Amino acid sequence: MDAAASGSSPVMQCHSIADESTSHSSPLPTVLELSQRHCYGDGTPGEFPLAVSPSIVLHVLSACDLDPKDLVALEATCTFFSKPANFAPNFALSLPELAAFDMCQKRTMFKLMTQEEKECLKQQCGGSWKHVLSYILVREKNCSQVIAGPGHSIVITRSGDVYSFGANCSGQLGLGDSEDRFKPCLIRSLQGVRITQAAVGSRRTMLVSDTGRVYAFGKDSFSGAESVEAAHTDQITTPKIVVSLKGVFVVQAVIGGYFSAVLSREGRVYTFSWGKSERLGHNSEPSDVEPRLLSELEDVPVAYISAGNCYLLMLVYQPNGMSVYSVGCGLGGKLGHGCKNNKGMPKLIEHFQSLNFKPVSISTGTWHAAALGADGRVCTWGWGHTGCLGHGDEEYKAVPTVVEGLRNVKPVHLSTGEYTTFVVTDNGDVYSCGSGESLNLAFQGDDEAEEEEGPDFSTPSIVESLKALNNKVAQVCPTNASYWLNSEMGHPHTFAVMESGELCAFGGGARGQLGVKLLEGVERVSVPMHVPIDLS
Repeated sequence: MDAAASGSSPVMQCHSIADESTSHSSPLPTVLELSQRHCYGDGTPGEFPLAVSPSIVLHVLSACDLDPKDLVALEATCTFFSKPANFAPNFALSLPELAAFDMCQKRTMFKLMTQEEKECLKQQCGGSWKHVLSYILVREKNCSQVIAGPGHSIVITRSGDVYSFGANCSGQLGLGDSEDRFKPCLIRSLQGVRITQAAVGSRRTMLVSDTGRVYAFGKDSFSGAESVEAAHTDQITTPKIVVSLKGVFVVQAVIGGYFSAVLSREGRVYTFSWGKSERLGHNSEPSDVEPRLLSELEDVPVAYISAGNCYLLMLVYQPNGMSVYSVGCGLGGKLGHGCKNNKGMPKLIEHFQSLNFKPVSISTGTWHAAALGADGRVCTWGWGHTGCLGHGDEEYKAVPTVVEGLRNVKPVHLSTGEYTTFVVTDNGDVYSCGSGESLNLAFQGDDEAEEEEGPDFSTPSIVESLKALNNKVAQVCPTNASYWLNSEMGHPHTFAVMESGELCAFGGGARGQLGVKLLEGVERVSVPMHVPIDLS
């Protein structure tokens, strides 16, 4: 951003900083001179020594990728940061506000917006560029580079390249054929396209580019495996742009068991198929490829969406704390409203307010859900089979319920699969609970055969096999799909993403979904295996 004159104070440009080497020849300051100095230099108290060069300060604030909360704190504690910075063309904006705008501008989704669209998004988010940055970061922090689908896997590198491996019976790997792959393979047809997010479902994959385009391949249907029509649909073996979404700038896509959904950069949610009025708020058939807007949330910015087998959660951005809406099938209480009723229209989960719980992250498992709060608490609800909710029993919970077993740790990431829940803490430890049937909880017993089922855990237990790797875990990504609907794809599997960029996998691997070829006759492993790919 170009700098303009800032009143009577001279502005020092980054490229014309004066040579101060002559100052080294000056005599050392006396003790008296030092005692007369204060933290504001030669100016009066309240002034900032870098006031002569706000362009440098702005560059530092923008380059350090500060959290919006830090920018707010700067404005609140220092008059230099709270007053107008006098930068063109927005002379009235403060340096933290300008830094937030510059950090938004680094994102292609924001850069490609018109000024009118940017201003509209700003008002939706609360009237501040810091709020817009917070809104964008919610999705970036919740999305994962690695997706463990039913039988196949997708990995996105930080440069936007895409690798796929595993089952490929419908071309869902996007490699131009229908042969299974047992090691990560680059999707070369996407070279030149930077992919930022992926969604994986039953025999189907969707990819989102940084320019808002959606590519789909595999089964040519947005519905799930249960559909009779789905068995007779065409197969797409290379990535193909979803034409019906060309008018929507998409930033996220999800695939449930019976439907797909996308999120626009403006925070609007569109769903495909399985749209009878008691399900997703509109009437459409499984073969329908037209996006249907969930108009009930049109006026609030949805920051992130998460799809279970037959329901959808939406994390709505609000400056004073986010809220969660749900829609779809309510069996097992997984919509979080205190009942088992279906909801055809998105409805606010009100119970978070009674818990004084401010959600910052959500995750939908196949049949249960979880949320992470700003204070580090974790809530789960829905079906409790095999103890996946972490409450010490197998009872369902129809409202979000705090997991007491995580009170003494600080969770920073959570994820859910089919009857499994994972929590990553600030020190990189991983806790999990739920079903060990597919060995995808990574718990090791004694030296018995890998094929034996692992134990179930109804309270969160630390995953020692991941801790033994001495590599800090950043995220855990389990398969979020029904095994009985996708049994021919093999057992569910799980990835552990390390802060170093390394990737480990465990669980079912018969179709190659672990990224490594297992020994003859072995279908699943409990020991984390290194995947030959570097996310960085």
